[in-house]
Amino acid sequence: MCGLNGIFAYHPSASSPREQELFATREHMRARGPDGAGIWWSPERRCGLAHRRLAILDLSDRAAQPMASTDGSLAVVFNGEIYNYPELKAELERDGAAFRSTSDTEVLIHLYQRFGAKMVAKLRGMFAFAIWDQKKRGIFLARDPYGIKPLYISNDGWTFRFASQVKALLAGGAVSRDPEPAGIVGFHLFGSVPEPFTLYRDISSLPAGHTLWVDRMGMREPQRYHSIATTLAKGAREKVESATIDARVRAAALDSVRAHMLADVEVGLFLSAGVDSGALLGLIHDATGANVRAITLAFSTFAGTQEDEAPLAAKIAERYGAQHIVRHVNEAEFRHDLPNFLATMDQPTIDGVNTWFACKAAAEAGLKVALSGLGGDEILAGYPSFVDIPRWVGVFAGVRMIPGLGPGLRLLGSAIGLSKNTPKIVGMPEYGGTYPGAYLLRRGLLLPFELQTVLAPDVIRNGLFRLNLFANLSASLMPDPGSALGRVAALESCHYMRNQLLRDSDWTSMAHSVELRTPLVDSKFLSDVAPLLPHLGRNRGKYALANAPSNPLPDEVAHRAKTGFVVPMQSWTHAALFQPALPVGAKGLVSRNWAKHIFRTYQPAA
Repeated sequence: MCGLNGIFAYHPSASSPREQELFATREHMRARGPDGAGIWWSPERRCGLAHRRLAILDLSDRAAQPMASTDGSLAVVFNGEIYNYPELKAELERDGAAFRSTSDTEVLIHLYQRFGAKMVAKLRGMFAFAIWDQKKRGIFLARDPYGIKPLYISNDGWTFRFASQVKALLAGGAVSRDPEPAGIVGFHLFGSVPEPFTLYRDISSLPAGHTLWVDRMGMREPQRYHSIATTLAKGAREKVESATIDARVRAAALDSVRAHMLADVEVGLFLSAGVDSGALLGLIHDATGANVRAITLAFSTFAGTQEDEAPLAAKIAERYGAQHIVRHVNEAEFRHDLPNFLATMDQPTIDGVNTWFACKAAAEAGLKVALSGLGGDEILAGYPSFVDIPRWVGVFAGVRMIPGLGPGLRLLGSAIGLSKNTPKIVGMPEYGGTYPGAYLLRRGLLLPFELQTVLAPDVIRNGLFRLNLFANLSASLMPDPGSALGRVAALESCHYMRNQLLRDSDWTSMAHSVELRTPLVDSKFLSDVAPLLPHLGRNRGKYALANAPSNPLPDEVAHRAKTGFVVPMQSWTHAALFQPALPVGAKGLVSRNWAKHIFRTYQPAA
């Protein structure tokens, strides 16, 4: 896990890259890689690569980056982990490749030498990397299928730049800060900025599951090599015997956990009282027999109540022989950390506070790597959205067949006061009849017709035009995932998880120099369980995961109602920023007030 950046002056008339810009961009990401730093230049100094290293595999200097090939024709900077690199390395060695290190970075060089852009199809992991090809005078970039690792790009028509963080590109001093209305509107709609946009018109994200080539002719169109919808659609065509579901979930999850334990440093776990992290702990015990350290957050607000996850997490830890660390967080610490949390935030988001404190606890414990249960709900149908969205589509599908009826009912509902306390209810007839529209109702912070209360008309108009909201949502359903649950899984994975949960996991973990791994967010795991999704039904997938360890999770965990860290954060943010008393039904209102505060106080890089 690291921070990478680079500059390529591809246009013949472009000025040569400045080393100071390359250095400033890199050093803004110092927390991502406290273990080492490097800079590399192409022979003509038209391309510069830089890197900050968090050493996880091969801790020696042999694995330092940027890393060049033996003949100097290639150079790579890489962020992430390739979990199947031992198998790939063995295959390459059989074909005559000679290695100087035991790092996964060097595998990328040899794979590119042999397979070119097609190399990405062989990779299992979380990754963002760039490879300079001296023979072709161009640079090849790639990002993992789920978008676990970020990769931001900027192209002004003369010079191409990239980095692991938006603020790092701004810190270089050469990228325009002109606002991107699509990013601004997207944040107010969802509470996070939808990919590929950022808040800046000249900075975008390389889409997940895409590669990119840049040479003297400029930046080409990104090429997709992986699609979550395609994987789900393929899986939906497979016949599945119900009696095999538990065994197949166990095999897939155990395989992924085993792969994600690969490291030359200690690997810990974030443990809640829920199924996902508890099952991971049991599977770690099955895969390795190790007594790992498991970290649980405990909140003073919940002490002695049913919402306190620490006691049940302690039972899970004891069941699997883990060394349990309970990290207590109170409101005073939250208030103390809030300014640093806001200043470190790479893109504005209404989430991430819980992961911030979990990663802080991991760093305090001396851990460099921790596993998270993120992703179980998205692929195993654990969210209420898997019930709500198909139901809403069924109820309101007919309304959308009558032109103007949905907006008309929305205006009528507003006129008679239905939107006063529950604004989304008046949008149900207008949006509820399609999967993208119903998803917006389920996950949206604001609906499009509410934007006028917080943004200027020209920002709304231009932002909605550039965002192309429903086409953006619909794209994640092409091809059709093949089932109602598959459609919701694709929407949750490609939007909420990618744009908020995974992005927040990256910047909050990196702020504490901790690598966060997600075994349930894995392309191989996805392909293994995709055939099962149409057959899961309510809670079926989560029960299968609870039974995946050889010593299954106890019933009190498997059947526990889904909870999270959001409640103390809601009350604490409200008390810290607004007034002590929460109004009735305040959850949505507090989220909106928090979003307004985030947007007002978001601090770009100096």
